[in-house]
This record gives sequence, C-alpha cells and structure tokens, in this order.
Amino acid sequence: MDEYLLFAAFALFVLFLIPGRHRPYAGIGGWLSMSLYLFAEVPYFLSINNFLYPTLALLSIPFLYVTAKRLLAGDDHITHLTRAAAVAVLLYLPFAYTPLGPWLIQIVIDQIGWCLSALGIAYTMPEWDMFARNGLKVQIILGCTGIQSIAIMLGVAAAVPTDLRQKAIAALLIVPTIYLLNIGRNIFVILAYTGQWFPYLPEIASNGEYGYESFFWAHNVLCELGALVALIVIAYALFIIMPGLAAMADGLYQAFRDDLTGAISRPQGSDLER
Repeated sequence: MDEYLLFAAFALFVLFLIPGRHRPYAGIGGWLSMSLYLFAEVPYFLSINNFLYPTLALLSIPFLYVTAKRLLAGDDHITHLTRAAAVAVLLYLPFAYTPLGPWLIQIVIDQIGWCLSALGIAYTMPEWDMFARNGLKVQIILGCTGIQSIAIMLGVAAAVPTDLRQKAIAALLIVPTIYLLNIGRNIFVILAYTGQWFPYLPEIASNGEYGYESFFWAHNVLCELGALVALIVIAYALFIIMPGLAAMADGLYQAFRDDLTGAISRPQGSDLER
C-alpha cells in the first residue's frame, strides 16, 4: 500500500510540473498521497518510538486544507511550495525503488567503516549493511544515507525561479553539507547505541529490546533535533543566496496563519447564514 501511495504522488507531481489547467488538481492529489503515506507509516514509527513522523501526519490535515484551497485559488507561494515537493519526490523515488538505493547505502557503509577504523574503533559486519559492536547491531538503511533531506532541500532550492549560478551554489551548499553531517550522525548513533551511552528513562524510551534506550535518545531525539537545526541553518543560507525563497517563506507563513486562524475563529453556522 505504501508503495502505491508513493507512486501515486510521483505520477501526480509529474503531472503538476506539466503546464495546464489540471495543475492545481494534480498538486492537491500529490499532497494527499503524501499525507496518506505518512498515516500509513504511523504504526511503524510508533513501534520504534519515533514521534516526529506521526506528528507530521497529524499536521498534514490542516496543511492539506490550506494547500488545496490556495492551489485552487492560484496562490503563487503555494504553487512554488508544491513545485518544491514535486522536485523532492522526483529526486528521492529513484533511490527508493531502483539499484541506486543499495548503491548509495553501500557507499555510506564504506565511509562509515573507514571513519570507525580511523578512530580505532573495532567492529564487525554480520551482514553487508549491519555494524556490530559489544553484541549490539545497527543496520544502515536508505533513511541513513541522508537522501531524503538532500532531496527536500534541493526541492526547496528549485521552488522559485533562479539563475544557473544560484542553482549551482545552492547544490554545492546542500549536497556535501547534508551528506557529511549524515555520516557523522550515523557514527554517533552506532557508538551511542553499541556503547550504551544513554540508558535513561526506559518507561518512555524502551521498546522492549535490550539497550534500545540509547538508540532512542541518540537517533530519535538528539539526531532528529540536530538535523532540524542543520536544515534551518541551510534554509537560512538559501534565503541569502536566493532572495525569492525568503519572500516565498513569508508568503507561506501569512497564508497558513490567515487561513487556519480564520477557520478556527469562524462562527459556527456562519456558512449556512450566508
């Protein structure tokens, strides 16, 4: 089911990028598919005590309301945001469903292994994609490569019209920075989990597996917060490189603020009275 939703989003966002009167409806369908995908993934994320994505799934409901309304009205800022999502999905899906994914995972694994060896840290690899140390194992999956964040930020950079120089600078800022930070993130998680650095508050951090608390605090909390800060800093740098992005962000803030506060404060039954 999840794969069908992603492919639906892919197809609809491709249609959105093609000029025509169908674009608002294709954009709404693409956003709806992504929202449903988030909800379909909620049980998995809850099983690993990851609350970020379930929260995003809930927030996607008011987001869809505003986005659909504004796309149908021809709002430029929402159109640019939808273009960013379309580009991000088009960049990400080839890695999710072609040999590009395992190829990228292997590159990341090789570089993590090189870094661990350079630090003098002993480890074994019981599987091609798994690091083991002190009897604990960490698997490297596509989500550990940073490709999602890279695709999202490249989509943001493509949201507004820019010249070739701005595009090149943005790509050079986004790709190496996120990739290198992600290598560091993986090394931190491996060391924190296999070294049991954070065995705290098992009542909220444990999923029943031995030592999972350290993985929870390292991966689900510290690294998620660190990634959020890094993306904010990169976005701020993009605003400087591409002033149009700052104007888009301001327009999006005003659109969501006005529509959501208006929906909340609207007197009950006012639509019927009209």
